[in-house]
Amino acid sequence: MLQSFNATTHPSDGPPRLARLRDVLRKEGLSGFLVPRADAHQGENVPARDERLAWLTGFTGSAGFCAALIDQAGVFIDGRYTLQVRDQIDLSHFTPVPWPSTDLGAWLKQALPNGGIIGIDPWLHGKEQIDKLTQTLEGTGITLRQSDNLVDRIWPDQPPPPSGAIQPHALEFSGEPSAAKRKRIGAVINAKGQSAAVLTLPDSIAWLLNIRGSDIERTPVALAFAIIDAAGKVALFTDPAKADADVHGFLGPDITIQPQDEFGLALAALSGPVGVDKTTAPLWISDRLSAAKIAIDYADDPCALPKARKNPVEIAGTKTAHLRDAVAMAELLAWLDAQGPAPNLTEIDVVRKLEGLRSSSNLLIDISFETICGTGPNGAINHYRVTEDSNRTIQTGDLLLVDSGGQYRDGTTDITRTIAIGPPTVEHRACFTRVLQGVIAISLARWPVGLAGRDLDPLARRALWAAGQDFDHGTGHGVGVFLGVHEGPQRLSRISTVPFEPGMILSNEPGYYREGEFGIRIENLVVVEKAPDLPTGDPRAMLQFETITFAPIDRNLIDTAALTAAERDWVNAYHAETYAKVAKNCTSETRKWMKSACAPI
Repeated sequence: MLQSFNATTHPSDGPPRLARLRDVLRKEGLSGFLVPRADAHQGENVPARDERLAWLTGFTGSAGFCAALIDQAGVFIDGRYTLQVRDQIDLSHFTPVPWPSTDLGAWLKQALPNGGIIGIDPWLHGKEQIDKLTQTLEGTGITLRQSDNLVDRIWPDQPPPPSGAIQPHALEFSGEPSAAKRKRIGAVINAKGQSAAVLTLPDSIAWLLNIRGSDIERTPVALAFAIIDAAGKVALFTDPAKADADVHGFLGPDITIQPQDEFGLALAALSGPVGVDKTTAPLWISDRLSAAKIAIDYADDPCALPKARKNPVEIAGTKTAHLRDAVAMAELLAWLDAQGPAPNLTEIDVVRKLEGLRSSSNLLIDISFETICGTGPNGAINHYRVTEDSNRTIQTGDLLLVDSGGQYRDGTTDITRTIAIGPPTVEHRACFTRVLQGVIAISLARWPVGLAGRDLDPLARRALWAAGQDFDHGTGHGVGVFLGVHEGPQRLSRISTVPFEPGMILSNEPGYYREGEFGIRIENLVVVEKAPDLPTGDPRAMLQFETITFAPIDRNLIDTAALTAAERDWVNAYHAETYAKVAKNCTSETRKWMKSACAPI
């Protein structure tokens, strides 16, 4: 099985570990220590060795941090994890703190009114983050002190660093040779007046060099740092054992692989200015360059936007991957419907069934994240991960939320469907229809070039807002191509200012969650494309989304009367296209089911 259902943490583990950490704090003369959910690459997914936040507190979410002080410990989480954190931590020793609405600096001021010293690991924080915190704490008597990682000192069975093999990512999937990419990025570096740029994000390095890896579960990257100069030559810093002779031949003479412990020496030998992304690069890198008196030009990762603008080969591959994935989803939905209104199934049964259906293509490399399969009240937990302990039997009257995806050589998928088990209630249908209207609004959006996620995000919430409802996560995230299922810099979010550009892939996933009762989310992936001119339009460039995910949306949950004519037309057109593209590759039983599931409303 690709997914494990073991609970990896338990609330009772946290208090004794926190006590040991506090012993170290006292020994070091510290008032506290920051424990982020991060590794040196600031990625959303981290290897087991870097799961310090989960090990210390029990909280396993993909974002957050703990401010562990001598007399209190705050676990900072965003709105996605409000419910999850309370189930995973010992509330008598750790306190959930809503973030970013609660600023860390403000929290520390209140917690340490007489000042104090907070320890930080410079490998796990970006310079921008630390600069902001330092500025907030100015004049409070609270200072920051760099140290080794104190959690590592008390973690006796900490896993070793990952050592997965580097794999070439063929041109048939990448669509552009690494040499061409490196030439483009080198030109950008030169135009900025930089001599080189430091790359710390594994997905940027994977994209630039056309390589993939297996150092992180669900995300096919190799953990590494890199320096690219203005001529496009790259020094890659990672365990040399990850690359065999074939990989060296694939990379060519302009890319060298050096042990990671030589990274600091290489930084100190550079001549400036050197480009560094202060939002993601570890503080340690800036310190190392500054100590060597090398000029730093703080700028965005030069690979981030080019990587986000998918080329035609990547888009075509992603569409193919989605159609392949759609067959598995259709088979799952047909199978669920065949179980009737009182299925003898659990959440784990559904996850295993879907995993088997995806694997049957023999092209699945991995799932793209731990499948979120929550029925009834578990569906209200945004990033719920079913375990043997939490596994719930699906019951008549439940809403079942299934959010899942696959990693294929040609693309990364992410899809969510919410299914009514038995007859839905009037409230179920009303809430589901409002979420559907948000999906439709994004799908039909047309906007001038230059707008960003914050400009479009309200479209997905209008129907919910009109009913006094909302959801506490972004409407969508960027998606990679056989890379991270969550990819920046583009987002459909009220905090995103990155303009959309053709080729960007995003999720479109409004939702609604009622604690203790149900969760609703509908998710398709979309790709940004140029919008055709209209006879009545101004002479201005416009963009639109093309939907690339195809799976039936539960018609039993749609209040057709609440939809406008245009919204009904979208649902009917979407289902007609879904049937045309997907049914022919399904079993005869599923084709029959799809004919009904995709019938006009």
